Amino acid sequence: MYVYTITQWLLFFYVYCFFGWIFESTYVSLKKRKFVNRGFMWGPFLPLYGSGALLILFVTIPVRDNYVFLYLAGAAAATALEYVTGVVMEKLFKVRYWDYSKNRFNFQGHICLGSSLAWGFLGIFLVKIVHNPIEKLILGISANTYLEEMLVFIATIYFVADMTVSFKEALELRDLLIYVEKAKAEMERLKKRVEAFEQYAQGYRERLSGRNERLAKRFFDAHPTLSSERFKDAVAELKQRVHEIHKEK
Repeated sequence: MYVYTITQWLLFFYVYCFFGWIFESTYVSLKKRKFVNRGFMWGPFLPLYGSGALLILFVTIPVRDNYVFLYLAGAAAATALEYVTGVVMEKLFKVRYWDYSKNRFNFQGHICLGSSLAWGFLGIFLVKIVHNPIEKLILGISANTYLEEMLVFIATIYFVADMTVSFKEALELRDLLIYVEKAKAEMERLKKRVEAFEQYAQGYRERLSGRNERLAKRFFDAHPTLSSERFKDAVAELKQRVHEIHKEK
């Protein structure tokens, strides 16, 4: 059983981050028929894949020769990582970068049974097939200490810079989403107040109209010889007379 150094683990991480980005972006781009840069970062890295690969490789070191334990360890490790990452990302940035809510047997939308089963097979595929040529590549690079350290240094500088910018933009997006949610809540509150005012105004108009009708009825009941038309004519004549008086003055 081979024990990797810190620099070798870092190189494995960056390689699997890159391969994960290629796989995810290609799959989504083909599905949507346009290029989609998947992931949290700007550059060609998906840290979830790099972290998942390293976690699977680490936990399966003692059971690499047993396919059953290899499958179970890979599925459990990847599922745990996927759940923790999903919860933390949503808490920090108020955004879900994946959602299994529509899948059967999901838990809080962060993980689901189908995904976990797939992670187990992916673990076997990773350890038994994918990792062998990558391991040979990294071990070959490690034979040249200067080249190994230079690659790790450059990749780390780029990764940290990209992560810093992406993290900052994600926080800005979170603040914008919070502001939009508050504005939406305020609009809903104002909408309810306007609706309540309109209902009150409509009720007031109805009450006023009913009051006027009752007053008119009482007036005509008291003056049965005066029709509504004659009453309107009398009011118009009175207004005209008042207007003429003002002109004469």
